[in-house]
Amino acid sequence: MRVARSLLAGLILLGLAGVVQAQSLTAGPSKLVAPGSQKSDAGKKSRPNILFIIMDDVGIDQMSIFGYGGGTPPLTPNIDSVARAGVRFRNVWSMPECSPSRAIFFEGRYPLRTNVNAAILSDDLANSQVSPFEVTTPKILKKAGYQNALFGKFHLAGPDNNPFGRSTPHVLGWDYFDGFLEGAPHPIDTSIGGQFSDPTLYTCGFIPNKQQSPNGADAGACRFADATCSEIVKDAAHPTPGFSCLQNGGIFVPNASCQSSSGLNLNFALDNAYYVWNRVINEGDGTVIPADQNAPPTRGYVSDTTNQSAVDWIRQQNADGQTWMATVSYANDHTPYQQPPRSLLPVATPDSAGFSCTGNTIANEAATRIISNQMIEAMDTEIGNLLVQSGLATMDSLGRLQYDPAQTNTMVIIIGDNGTFAPGVKVPFDSTRAKGYVYQTGVWVPLIVAGPLVASPGREVTSMLNIADLFQLFGELAGVDVHKVVPKSHILDSQSMLPYLTNVNQPSIRQTNFTQTSSNIHVMTPPPCVIAVTTPPTCAQLFNTRQLCNFEGGDWYGPDDPNGGVSYNTCCDVQRAGIYKDANGNPETLLQLPVDQAATRNDLYKLVSKTVTMCGATSGSDKNLPQTELYKINENAPAPQIDKDGDSLCGENCPAGLTGTALANFNALNASMNATLSSEPTCIGDGNEDKKVNGKDIVDWRFFSTNNGLSSWYDFNHDGFTNGADLTTIEENLGTNCLKK
Repeated sequence: MRVARSLLAGLILLGLAGVVQAQSLTAGPSKLVAPGSQKSDAGKKSRPNILFIIMDDVGIDQMSIFGYGGGTPPLTPNIDSVARAGVRFRNVWSMPECSPSRAIFFEGRYPLRTNVNAAILSDDLANSQVSPFEVTTPKILKKAGYQNALFGKFHLAGPDNNPFGRSTPHVLGWDYFDGFLEGAPHPIDTSIGGQFSDPTLYTCGFIPNKQQSPNGADAGACRFADATCSEIVKDAAHPTPGFSCLQNGGIFVPNASCQSSSGLNLNFALDNAYYVWNRVINEGDGTVIPADQNAPPTRGYVSDTTNQSAVDWIRQQNADGQTWMATVSYANDHTPYQQPPRSLLPVATPDSAGFSCTGNTIANEAATRIISNQMIEAMDTEIGNLLVQSGLATMDSLGRLQYDPAQTNTMVIIIGDNGTFAPGVKVPFDSTRAKGYVYQTGVWVPLIVAGPLVASPGREVTSMLNIADLFQLFGELAGVDVHKVVPKSHILDSQSMLPYLTNVNQPSIRQTNFTQTSSNIHVMTPPPCVIAVTTPPTCAQLFNTRQLCNFEGGDWYGPDDPNGGVSYNTCCDVQRAGIYKDANGNPETLLQLPVDQAATRNDLYKLVSKTVTMCGATSGSDKNLPQTELYKINENAPAPQIDKDGDSLCGENCPAGLTGTALANFNALNASMNATLSSEPTCIGDGNEDKKVNGKDIVDWRFFSTNNGLSSWYDFNHDGFTNGADLTTIEENLGTNCLKK
């Protein structure tokens, strides 16, 4: 992809007031090059390095080091070692889904300011992806002399409906990126390279052995994309030949020799979850690898590749004496649930190679929980390997991590991006109010910080933090006050974190906390998908393809081969059809995700505000109604008081019935929530986020309309095009200064 060099100069450096002047977007096309991508002498070890590790869909309910984890917590000895050598933050809120949380890590701004409201899917417009006009962490740290790289899952913008496509990591400021752009590995290939049409035979993407399945095989040919082949027989080194073949990058042909399988037309282009995936690299000069977006997928366990690439890059920075920030963003524990390599698992864990990977279904709940644990355990091993191979730790003769942060110049930060997805939630947390909800199970995440700046390691901080505070911490570690370098037009929601690291007696800085979610901006709302793992079943309009819906264990009611042969427009339409029955044969009232949700808390109480859909007898009688709930909560381990259904102090119609202290807390939290929700000024016609509508917006609109003309941050009417209708919006609002409102 070729874009204007001055576009990047104008976008990446926009808003660094007093540091650099934003430039025009209209110079001729050239290769995308990040300003200042050359290494700076300012980064020669004058500040600590930053290793930022993101765990996907890992809520605090999983973590035994915090006192939770239920009866069968995943074994995480390496994470535990880092926690004991640092500070455990026990009271941290994220957003309920991946993309908003990740955007806030690197912007410090709530979704109400950025429109990144939910997990980004392929039909979401650029308006709900991280804007190139945002002032991100890598842009700020670049000016402090840091080199910045991100490895693994991106999920901040692109590649779909984005004018920058697969170069979005570079455009948003990273000097190097190696990973995948979308929200998760693609669904499992149950056809094993196109050999089998029955999707129920090999649900985990490999052929088990005969002991594990009557459809298994103990021998066969392992064929590779380069036309080479090896034969595998079940033995101690290859207990499941089909799984061994997949881990080595091949496609297993059961009960065949290399010679007999040579004529097969195997499909090496099919993705297979964690083992065959779409790798994208952004080099420092903007080069995108592979150049062809339809290039064959990468074969090999994604977390292994994430680790190795990160280690190689970190070693190079250290060899050059260059200060760095590396974000290592693991895909684990995101669906699809798929067995990790046995070599990454503890000895005590069960052999799961014969399990089914049928996703979010009641029938497979036990297997799903074990595989979920194993995916976290494999990530823990990867984290230990990352620390050792990067020179930050060693392993003793018993395989135990030896980590002394005082002997390093690197701050290590480990966090979950949102709460656990329902099938993996640990008791006593609430699987019906998990990822995707603003309730505690959906937003309460583990945060660990270790490094040479931590005073009195091995302690806990119980004060409230929001993930937005990490944005400020990254600046503090680099010696930058983000509130000074980010322009006033970009309202920040971050507060200081560094005092908690350096001052054992630091009083609480936040008095309240905030989280929210709603739908992203798209041209059309996705079709209904009914997931029966809950009671009653849950209908969601989140998944834009049948394949995604089906793999989450859902029944698809969109236009492409709908369940039962009939498609529906809304979840209420599905409910009215009476498809789902209760135990007595009566039609179920389906659960539906709220239209929007927000929550605010103080030390003892939590306010939840949401809009829910009430289905009528006809589509014209469906209504969206507001509901408000108040809960008492705490962080007691191992049994915290959380916001479970039925525990609201005033039902769903607060503050009705509240008195005294509860009413006073409701009023204070309600005022705080309303102040937050109304704090972002609307600025119609402003696409570059300076809160002014002027000639710069016309120049910027012209760039996007002429270089792509499709979805961009200047698509004001959200029709998927940047065209004359959007220019009219600018012209009708020229001269508006939204900062003065």
